[in-house]
Formats: sequence, structure tokens, C-alpha cells
Amino acid sequence: MDDIYLMTVFVTVCDGLSFAGAARTLDLSAAAVTRAIQALESRRGVELLVRHTRRVTLSEAGRRYLEDARTILRLIAEAEAAASDANRVTRGHLRVTAPALFGRLFVVPGITDYLRRYPEMTVSATFVDRTVNLIDEGFDVAIRIGQLPDSGMKALKVGEVGRTACASPDYLSRHGVPQHPTDLHGHRTIATDVAAPHMVWKFGSRQSPMPVKLRPACSVTGSDAAIAAAELGVGIVYLPTYQVKEKMASGALTPVLTAFAGDTVPIHLLHRESRFGSSRVRNFIELLAERLRADQKVRTV
Repeated sequence: MDDIYLMTVFVTVCDGLSFAGAARTLDLSAAAVTRAIQALESRRGVELLVRHTRRVTLSEAGRRYLEDARTILRLIAEAEAAASDANRVTRGHLRVTAPALFGRLFVVPGITDYLRRYPEMTVSATFVDRTVNLIDEGFDVAIRIGQLPDSGMKALKVGEVGRTACASPDYLSRHGVPQHPTDLHGHRTIATDVAAPHMVWKFGSRQSPMPVKLRPACSVTGSDAAIAAAELGVGIVYLPTYQVKEKMASGALTPVLTAFAGDTVPIHLLHRESRFGSSRVRNFIELLAERLRADQKVRTV
């Protein structure tokens, strides 16, 4: 008897804590199920199932082995599905979500490349500045910027971003250049959350944080609007560097407080697939990860 067969019988017995139930599920005789469990215990040299008069329970060793056996059987099933999937044309529909401006700047070009490579695919992308629940909202892949909570999702790190405070040259000539984060209390600032009366801008490192609580002079919805307001001289913005890098390069915005820049935060591709997942998701993740890791805007910021 091979190990995979024995594991399958063992897991099936454990699912219902019944030899008879496992026999019915697997279409085996009760004697065959008993022989399989005996062979497995003999090979492992330990009792996995404790037989009582009318019931079956797991031993401590059995509980540990059950967890490993389930994992092994799942990986085998996924590997077989992936091998079968590899011989098929990548087709179907993919749902992707990302922060609004990041999606426009980085994800749309990736989607364009993906659709050229896999013409049988279709993609819908939702770019919003809120945390999207992949399972509840039916997304295949999400791009997340910042530290990740323990969600049980698979995460692939593809870059890092920092934040930069900046303003238009006109604003700085009229109001002066802040020399320290606390100087911001005397400046006009721009927020990207219209619902909050206050905001906290985090400068410094994790070891020496310098949070500054501010009441914004102007609150807008989205980074695009905040950047436009800053260009017009409304005030100072504090945004992910990739969002303002081109404006700073052109001279439309001038960075300030660079000596107090906070720590960078990671960029992850978040998904539910295993390493043997479907080709439509796997191919997109590999393509987008390669593009992002090669992009200087999300590698050195």
C-alpha cells in the first residue's frame, strides 16, 4: 500500500471518526479500511487512532499527523490541477483591485501587457483608496501598500514606498519653508480624507517617531485632487513618493522636511491562490511582480 492511499484512508476515517463511514465514502470494505490504518500505524511506529467500543478518537500523535496529512494531500491535489492547467490556454476573467493612483500609474500598464500575452483573458480592475476584502467582494488579486494584518491571504512583496512632504514654489515663497515637522502647525496643509477633522502625519523612524497632529486647511477626496491643490499653492501635501515624483522632477512641487522622512512601507500583491494556483491568477501575479520590481519608482523611494 502506498503512503498517499494510506493517508487518504486515515484522513477520511478522521473526518467522520468512523471506520464504517470511511469505508462507505471510499467504497472500500471495512476490513480494507482497518488494514490500511494498521499498515499506516505500523509504518509510523505509533498509534494514531484509539479504538473504543463504540467510537474512535485521535491520539496526540494522530492529531499532529492528521494536520500534516491534510496539507500533503491538498498540495498533491493542487499540483495535479496545476499540471493539468498548464496544458490549457489561459482564459477566463480576472478581478484586480489597487489604491486609486497606484492602479492608474502601475497596474493599468501591467494589465495591458497581460492582455496582450493572454488574449483569451478579460480583466476588471477596481481602483479605490480603501481596504478591499478579497473574499467578500470576489477579487482575485489586490495590491496593498503598508503593513499587512494577519489575514490568511498569500502575500508577495514587490517593492517599498516612502512618503514625501512637498508644496509649490509659490506657496513656499509666500509662507516660508518648514524646517521641522512641528513647524507644520503654522502652515496650510492638505488632507486626502474629507471625513476626518484632523490627520496625523508620521515623520521619523520607528525607533524615533515624530507624529504631528494637524487640522488641514483643505480636505479633498483622493491623491490626484490633493496634488492639484498643492500645485495651485493651497498648501503642503504628504503623500507616497511615487505619487509626486514626476511633479517634483518637473519643478511643479518642491520637497520639504526630507531630513525627517519616515520609514518606507512595503508593497504587496495579495491573493488567495496556493503556489499551484490557476494559471490566470499565477501568470498575472508573476507578470505584475516582475514589472513592479523593475520599476525604480517603487524600488528606490
